[in-house]
Amino acid sequence: MGGDFSIDQKRYLEGFVSGAKAVQITRGAVPAGAPAAAAEPTGPDAASLKAMARFEAEGKKLTPEEKGKREELGLDAYGRMKTAAHEGTFPKGPDVFRWKFHGLFHVAPAQDSFMCRMRIPNGILTHWQFRGVADIAAAHGGNYTDVTTRANLQIREIPATDGIAVLEKLVDLGLTARGAGADNIRNVTGTPTAGIDTQELLDTRPLAKEWHHYILNSRDMYGLPRKFNVAFDGAGTIGALEDTNDIGFQAVEVKDGFAVAPGVWLRLALGGITGHKDFARDTGIVVRPEEATDVAAAIVRAFIDTGDRTDRKKARLKYVLDAMGFDGFLALVEKKLGRPFTRLPAEAVAPRAEADRLAHLGVHAQKQPGLNYIGVGLPVGRMSVEQMHGLADIAQRMGDGDIRLTVWQNLLISGVADADVAQACTAIAALGLSTQATPLQAGLVACTGSKGCRFAAADTKGTARAILAHCEERVALDGPVNIHVTGCHNSCAQHYIGDIGLIGARVAINDDGDTVDGYHLLVGGGFGTDAAIARELYRDVKAEDAPVVVERLLKSWLAHRNAGEPFSHFTRRLDPDALKALAEAA
Repeated sequence: MGGDFSIDQKRYLEGFVSGAKAVQITRGAVPAGAPAAAAEPTGPDAASLKAMARFEAEGKKLTPEEKGKREELGLDAYGRMKTAAHEGTFPKGPDVFRWKFHGLFHVAPAQDSFMCRMRIPNGILTHWQFRGVADIAAAHGGNYTDVTTRANLQIREIPATDGIAVLEKLVDLGLTARGAGADNIRNVTGTPTAGIDTQELLDTRPLAKEWHHYILNSRDMYGLPRKFNVAFDGAGTIGALEDTNDIGFQAVEVKDGFAVAPGVWLRLALGGITGHKDFARDTGIVVRPEEATDVAAAIVRAFIDTGDRTDRKKARLKYVLDAMGFDGFLALVEKKLGRPFTRLPAEAVAPRAEADRLAHLGVHAQKQPGLNYIGVGLPVGRMSVEQMHGLADIAQRMGDGDIRLTVWQNLLISGVADADVAQACTAIAALGLSTQATPLQAGLVACTGSKGCRFAAADTKGTARAILAHCEERVALDGPVNIHVTGCHNSCAQHYIGDIGLIGARVAINDDGDTVDGYHLLVGGGFGTDAAIARELYRDVKAEDAPVVVERLLKSWLAHRNAGEPFSHFTRRLDPDALKALAEAA
């Protein structure tokens, strides 16, 4: 092998090239001593390997993650992971990234331990799965779990020896963490009230589950240049935030008199990544529900071919769409799909019912007569093992046995009979949890923060709790206000779509370079029909001062808003200097 190839390429090619060259020489195809051509990749990894090679042929340098995937895809590292667990060692170098393919994140230095993130399609577990996860967290973790903004669960504080045990026990429960991290398709979200919602157009559960299993059983779905999010929204009472995903499938009712049969279809939106200030945009395409998996797979395969492998910051679908344009990218998807898309004008689709921003908390009637779901508030998404056991018991004894996680970091207990609602609410309160839909609690979202994530610049969960405790005593809100507290620019808590968004920052406190937890504060974000990217209002707010700053903003809104004006509209209407002046006077 000559010096024209990198070490990684040599490892990939050396076996094939030596054999191929010998065959060609024997057959007289090339003279002895002539260099052999590189092999054409085959198999399920071929598309991603070809994409890497194209970038290199253009003289570009692959990211370390791409080189690591070519040398050994994370899916193939399980044997070495078991050896490391036996030896009690955490991964190092590229293996930190590879272990994430199995849902294990080494989160040092924030915690010298693993975090395990699961895959829970549509966010729904049975009571016995939920109880089983609690048992795993007690035996191998920190005795608690966190609900994520993708309607998912995380177990934290897992020792190096216990990561494999966690993964295998999850499989025993009928769950998995496969592909829950790294450059993979993340947990498939859907309408939390799917199948029980009084206003839904479509039950998203079978769609989310079909796509989930397709991903798990299609190796080429793990050849992405960067992570990828897909959501199904059934037009229910609780939104799925599908417009913040790379692919958003939105249930719509197509009217009679257009080119397709009237009824419920899925409207296709692409390119959402609010951490990069963009929502998924409507493509004008409608998809039959039974086609959703085929369409999603074709989009992912087109992304595998075209996504950037040289710049992690530009490797998401949004940037492919920016470079190729929607028409160019969708033409490629149609080739992958093998048929043209169905396109309809906006007027072919009936208006959808609005989601209720408070519906994920409190007691709500289901479409099944005499049954209800109860939305349980979890303080910034965290539950103790004891609380999980209690919630599982309530779901089993008084509900239909299901526990439904939401993107708002809380959960629902469904199928509670009218006669059992009061008893269920009392039992929930006895666990130290609330079912009250207070405007601040309903819209408070926080990522893991610096206590559990090495990227975060501040303790987001601590700050979120402080804001809630401070403001609920001092501000009487009469409508929902979403406050999103995120620790870094990865924006796991989606600070750009909050009425108030806070992003972690280190704030200097003297000329010696000493810093404390703090935030830049933004206002005016929104989602759904009120979608907007928040704009920065304050920089370098100390974490200890954040509750008072939020209080003043809320009071200035209540004092100076127009009749019925939402907080987001109020903050968009006024320029930053005017907003600051009103807040300082509040």
